[in-house]
Amino acid sequence: MGAELTLPRRALSVEDYHRIGEAGLFGPEERLELIHGDLITMAPIGWPHLQVVTLVAQLFAGQVGRTALVLVQNPISLPPDSEPQPDIALLRAEYRSRATLPAAADVLLVVEVADTTLGRDRGVKIPLYARHGIPEAWLFDLNARRVTIFRGPGAEGYGTVLSPAPDARISPLLRPDVEIPLAEIWPASAG
Repeated sequence: MGAELTLPRRALSVEDYHRIGEAGLFGPEERLELIHGDLITMAPIGWPHLQVVTLVAQLFAGQVGRTALVLVQNPISLPPDSEPQPDIALLRAEYRSRATLPAAADVLLVVEVADTTLGRDRGVKIPLYARHGIPEAWLFDLNARRVTIFRGPGAEGYGTVLSPAPDARISPLLRPDVEIPLAEIWPASAG
């Protein structure tokens, strides 16, 4: 056994990532996101994942109307070196007047839905959101059929972690008028 070879790494910035995309070096079918300067291939979307993302996004959209914006699998710019694509992002209504990608200050809540990506979402993306000051993140674990709510962002992660019951009604901290009844989500994710 030889020693493991460590090669120099050149991390990409958000600007590099956009220049590469504009040059046409990514194929139209590629699903990529920029995390800590690395291009990460996103997992294919399976039926349970699609169904939960769709249900949660529809419930949000039906309740927020024009008072917020619901993004589904679109990027959030977190300079200098990250541009994740959360499954759902709930944005402040004021974002509509901007002609740039949403930034952390525009975000009220991000939602990640995970089955095969649970470790990466919990260990990499959720802490990334916290370090950038995104007020709240929800992580739907399709395998365990539970959601974890993260609040109180800081440099070391989120200070508050909540685990509501599978039949709870949950609301974003900054939009307590919006409720997601988990009992309507989980049965749809089975099978």
